Amino acid sequence: MTAPARRRLADRDSTLGWLFLTPTVVYILALVGLPFGLAVAFSLSDVTGGDPSFDWVGLRNFERILADPVFWRSLRNTFVFTAISMLLIVIFGKVLANILLAEFRGRWLVRFLVLLPWTTPVALSTLTWLWLLDSVFSPIDWVLRRLGLIESNLFWLGQPNLAMASVIMVHVWRLVPLAAVIMLAGLLSVPKDVQEQAAVDGAGYWRRMFEITIPLTAPVIAISALFGAIFTFTDMAVVYVLTRGGPTNETQVLASWAFFRGIEGSDIGQGAAIALFLLPLLLAAAIAILRAVRRMEVS
Repeated sequence: MTAPARRRLADRDSTLGWLFLTPTVVYILALVGLPFGLAVAFSLSDVTGGDPSFDWVGLRNFERILADPVFWRSLRNTFVFTAISMLLIVIFGKVLANILLAEFRGRWLVRFLVLLPWTTPVALSTLTWLWLLDSVFSPIDWVLRRLGLIESNLFWLGQPNLAMASVIMVHVWRLVPLAAVIMLAGLLSVPKDVQEQAAVDGAGYWRRMFEITIPLTAPVIAISALFGAIFTFTDMAVVYVLTRGGPTNETQVLASWAFFRGIEGSDIGQGAAIALFLLPLLLAAAIAILRAVRRMEVS
């Protein structure tokens, strides 16, 4: 009776489906659902690092946030940081994917080196950039002075515009390899006979690129943009290591400001409330990109 019972269980697709999904559901509830529930609860309380007792305060934390000029600056910086970073990541990722697709000796070594920025721990790689952009001992400034392009150090992390540009540059440097690998998979899926037929018909490189390659790989490019947007919107490591939000909060983003207020400032309620603003923005971006991908696949 045991064998038939096992066979009956193996034939039940719905039961097996739930059995296989259970570990994933438990994982999501434990690592996503529980922290999200705690964030909502903390945002409606006056919990602090010195007083962990839960006292209901309603929407007071959100009212204080909306009256905080640093929050609005962080929100603006988040959109600027994400928009510029995503544009550069998609462009450079596409260029790098085309380079990696080409046939040349030592391609495996180039691919390995390209992946290093992504595989290196973010704190370690950003510390390297912190030295490269140092206000006194920056090798970049030394080279620029030797070339006669500047007369004195630029103070990359001490001026608002240069500090934001530096944060964007380092973040793009980190995520371009990921975008390139995703787009490389899309480029490899384009049939070679289509490219060859277009070349026989007289289509040049740029015409094949814009009329064949990009339309066929557009869904893959959109998916890489979605991953990049999520990583960019929620990233605070580069900002924390390079500038700590400075100078004068000019490079603060929502994720870093939530950390500074909630953890370093010990105001856990306000930190949780700031972090919750990331949810609707990320959800809207994800829905927009996924709908665009669906339209691309249908067309």
